[in-house]
Amino acid sequence: MSSVHDADRVNGCGELSGFRREFYRCLVTRSDALFELADAVLCAEGPVSSLVRLCLEPEFRRGHGSLYEALARRRIDEDALRAVLAAHRPADWPLVFAVDASTVERCDAETSPQRGFYYHPSKHSAGQPIVAGWSYQWICQLNHAANSWTAPMDAQRIRPGQSTVAVTVTQIRTLLGRLQDTGGFPVFVFDAGYDPIALSWELRGDRAQVLVRIKNDRVFHGPAPAVRADGKPGRPPRHGQRFACKDPATWGTPDQQLTITDNRYGQVRVRGWSRLHPKLGCRGHWAGMHRPPIVEGTVIRVDVQRLPKPSTRTNATTLWLWHSGPHTPDLDLVWRAYLRRFDIEHTLRFAKNTLGWTTPGVRLPEQADRWTWLIVVALTQLRLARTLVTDQRLPWEKPREPHTLTPTRIRRGFRRTHTHLPVITRPPKPSRPGPGRPPGSSTGPAPRHPAIKTTQQKP
Repeated sequence: MSSVHDADRVNGCGELSGFRREFYRCLVTRSDALFELADAVLCAEGPVSSLVRLCLEPEFRRGHGSLYEALARRRIDEDALRAVLAAHRPADWPLVFAVDASTVERCDAETSPQRGFYYHPSKHSAGQPIVAGWSYQWICQLNHAANSWTAPMDAQRIRPGQSTVAVTVTQIRTLLGRLQDTGGFPVFVFDAGYDPIALSWELRGDRAQVLVRIKNDRVFHGPAPAVRADGKPGRPPRHGQRFACKDPATWGTPDQQLTITDNRYGQVRVRGWSRLHPKLGCRGHWAGMHRPPIVEGTVIRVDVQRLPKPSTRTNATTLWLWHSGPHTPDLDLVWRAYLRRFDIEHTLRFAKNTLGWTTPGVRLPEQADRWTWLIVVALTQLRLARTLVTDQRLPWEKPREPHTLTPTRIRRGFRRTHTHLPVITRPPKPSRPGPGRPPGSSTGPAPRHPAIKTTQQKP
């Protein structure tokens, strides 16, 4: 057993070192400062409380001025970094990817441009769960294990006025282009905040499966009959038999069924009705079309016997999903993939509360973009270091096997592992303080940028 573990450590160390070298090549300018800043995030004791405190970490060997300059005026080759993340994704994980958006709140930052109003689960403005800030959409690969590990593949800022559907489609197609050698049909899982019909229509020609949670009051229709039911002449109907999620009398016989027993959920029953479509109007995503299209997919109902941890808000044991893709859905994969979607929420919470993704009060959105990529790289290095880090548990924590360590525990022991990794950055050069601002000069107040409010019609 020890020899197997030692082999895993050697392989993991080589993969982690290779990823760090490739990441260093993606840093166009100020590469040493940006690289050491990412190391400081990984090796800091406890949660990241401020940006300037990171320059006090031993891993950051430069002055605090280099830290701010690296975020302010330097560039990261984002396309090359996306290719590196895809090349180092976990090959033994299924081709299941979760897509979710999260907001970097900048409510009172009047000098920060390109702010918009976005949903926030815990902060409110004028009694509504909406805050001003920058919205970032993440794509993370999921696994079937019952843990909180994910593999971030992409993170992109959605600018005010941009279509969420258009940005999502672009991200998915970019990732599909980097997964050409894997084969298969990747599954992209979304929560109920996304438009399932628009995503299915835009990705109809790609080798991607779309899986979205839908409300239990949705109404769909089957394929239209060839002739009118009354036999009279006229325009043939576009919609067939009605399918209402709330009315079991309209369901009919499902095209697919699956009944299994799960340790956490008890008996699980999954049913799917294929070739269903909703009625669309010429508004929202379909505005400007003379006639909205017919977008067909599979409506899936998941019934579980029990919940692992019943919530005080809802104890619903029924789940409705929309699936579209090049082939018939795998019901066993579909329901498990959606349940594992919640791992991306754990990743975003860890990035915010521990790695300090939303902690720095940077002014420009480009600075937030660079900082976001450093957080993505830090999460990837933690995943690659799972077989290298020795557990340093606190006295009240229970011992864990190496393969069951959480991201927090891996980060706690990353500093010891970091000392055994090859040094990539160049040593800092001695320098003198700059002359500073000339006497009598004044830059004046920074320009103010109000948050942009966009009105979007619901499809």
